[in-house]
Amino acid sequence: MPTAPADHPPDTALATEQEHLRESRSALGRMRAATAGLTAHGADRIATEKLKEVLHRRMLSLQDDPTVPLFFGRLDYDRDLGAEHDETLYVGRRHITGEAGGEPLVIDWRAGMALPFYRARPADPMHVRRRRRFGFSHGSLTAYEDEDLVDAPAAEGPGSTILQAEIERPRTGPMRDIVATIQPEQDVIVRAGLDQSVCVQGAPGTGKTAVGLHRAAYLLYAHREQLSRSGVLVVGPNASFLSYIGDVLPALGEIDAAQATVESLLADATGLEVRATEPAVRARLKGDARLAEVVRRAVWGHVTPATQTLVLPRGIHQWRVPAYVVDEVVAELRDRAVRYEAGRTMLAQRLAHRVLLRMEAAGDSPDDRVQAAVARSREVRAYVGALWPALDPGRLVLRLLTDAAFLATAAEGILDADEQRELQAGRPGKTPRSARWTLADLALVDEANDVLNRTPSLGHVVLDEAQDLSPMMLRAVGRRASTGSMTVLGDLAQATTPWSVGSWEESLDHLGQPGAVVTELVEGFRVPGQVIDYAARLLPVIAPTLTPPYSVRRSAGELDLRRTGDPLDGTVAAVREVLGRAGTVGVVVADLQVGDVAAALGAAGVAYDLLGEGPRDFDVDGDVAERRRVELVPASLVKGLEFDHVVLLEPAHLVDGEADELTGLRRLYVCLTRAVTTLVVVHAADLPLALAA
Repeated sequence: MPTAPADHPPDTALATEQEHLRESRSALGRMRAATAGLTAHGADRIATEKLKEVLHRRMLSLQDDPTVPLFFGRLDYDRDLGAEHDETLYVGRRHITGEAGGEPLVIDWRAGMALPFYRARPADPMHVRRRRRFGFSHGSLTAYEDEDLVDAPAAEGPGSTILQAEIERPRTGPMRDIVATIQPEQDVIVRAGLDQSVCVQGAPGTGKTAVGLHRAAYLLYAHREQLSRSGVLVVGPNASFLSYIGDVLPALGEIDAAQATVESLLADATGLEVRATEPAVRARLKGDARLAEVVRRAVWGHVTPATQTLVLPRGIHQWRVPAYVVDEVVAELRDRAVRYEAGRTMLAQRLAHRVLLRMEAAGDSPDDRVQAAVARSREVRAYVGALWPALDPGRLVLRLLTDAAFLATAAEGILDADEQRELQAGRPGKTPRSARWTLADLALVDEANDVLNRTPSLGHVVLDEAQDLSPMMLRAVGRRASTGSMTVLGDLAQATTPWSVGSWEESLDHLGQPGAVVTELVEGFRVPGQVIDYAARLLPVIAPTLTPPYSVRRSAGELDLRRTGDPLDGTVAAVREVLGRAGTVGVVVADLQVGDVAAALGAAGVAYDLLGEGPRDFDVDGDVAERRRVELVPASLVKGLEFDHVVLLEPAHLVDGEADELTGLRRLYVCLTRAVTTLVVVHAADLPLALAA
């Protein structure tokens, strides 16, 4: 229960804290007003526009949401414990400065002085005598709870009642930040240095996605100048997932991180669109890491030996570079492992330099301007174009997928005849713009583009649901952090694509981050104990090497298995039942059953949102927001999402709808672990044996 500090009566202490909240909110308003009053004047128009952008971003970071508390904790530092001063610091989502002397009313949760809020314990109080947590409702202070870090015994798990209540608070809308509930083992990941790549193997409900986003926020705070130049990117599995997590970083005051799916990332990079799907066996082959060497050979196979002397007429002279000299220059460039297009540019300059050497030997005194003119001359450009031709990555990959002889040359010793035929079975089209590209195709085009021109690197990339990417997709994401670092998030037990990689070690190799530290999170804070224990029955089959997760929640939640003769009626009944409780409702069904369930909900007058498509209303009385608490979710899109209550229809159909049983059971594991409070499983068919055990 919340307790008041010994030096204040309870009502006085709470009133004092409420006054500090009011003062902090007023100070934040003054900070925003002061920023709004600034005028941007740079040395020139470009500098002025840049200053305006900085001020605009500063204004956005100072926005105040009255429903969100400005601080959630307090630390009482004690000089007797080694602190420099006896002082009290309030911990919140952003730094807030007071009027008098600029003293901090609230310190940013990412600041070094806030670290004890997450990691201090009786065995190591970190100079703090007392840690206080605050309870809030709609942005207003309602309670507080103190933890004596010096004299109190150590507690197991999240012993704080307020902390437990925050963890178990019902979900409404998009994902929210977890700054008030970050656990010590999560905080270690969040505050890992920018020079360190981290891989988090996280069971459902362990907060791996939130940890990754908070690490991005921490790095943007600790390395703002560097990352403002090099950039931060968050890569998620689909647009619905990005929409779900989209409010987290802005809520923490960070708006500089870009977001993308693998598909949108590749589409933007290649200028092409995904317009088709393909059989799993072909997609798996295209995603094989061996295709990187096939693409590399296809590109560099266009460089041919010189067959004639370069002749450059200038005035009354004709300057010549023999073919064997040209081959020496080409060999030297190839040995330097330059990118293809850089090599073409350098070849023209090297040949021009050879011409200048001959001019100097004849008594001329050419300068750099002459060399540049020679390199740009029609004769040199034509000679280089014949020897080292310009290439288009889309056309090159299209030729690999349609020209049997070209593929056979590039894939010799890498792909056998059957694999080559399978690779070309799709025949996407004749031109890059009209071709029916698949996602696996775009990864190949991106690979070709990187062989031609080095892909620019960002400062940090957060990759979520990484277990579902093929080696070639991993390579595509990894080269966006070739000189930066990564936070890789996922769960091998939730790998539901036929082209997924089987271990984190292999995935990290494909990402170009073999030195990343792999951390396993198994403490579940969101999925109820009964639900996670039930889902974990599948682990010996789908991921026998992983540590089974467990829930630290005091509330075990509710698991309800319902066998029925009419599963559609049973689903509607279950939805109506859980609608009587607080929180969101997710109706998770096999993709092929979405139409039938939608019709059943509509016939019953239940309003719902179809994930990715928007609301469906059926003349239901009541508030619109209240009516749209139900979301109908195809099983293929549910990964990464969570709902207070989940109604799951026909586990056996979910399994049967996948390419193989292992993938189906993993998909089922994902679906079973989306509930925060209640899971109702409605079925007419027998449950899979692994669950029925």
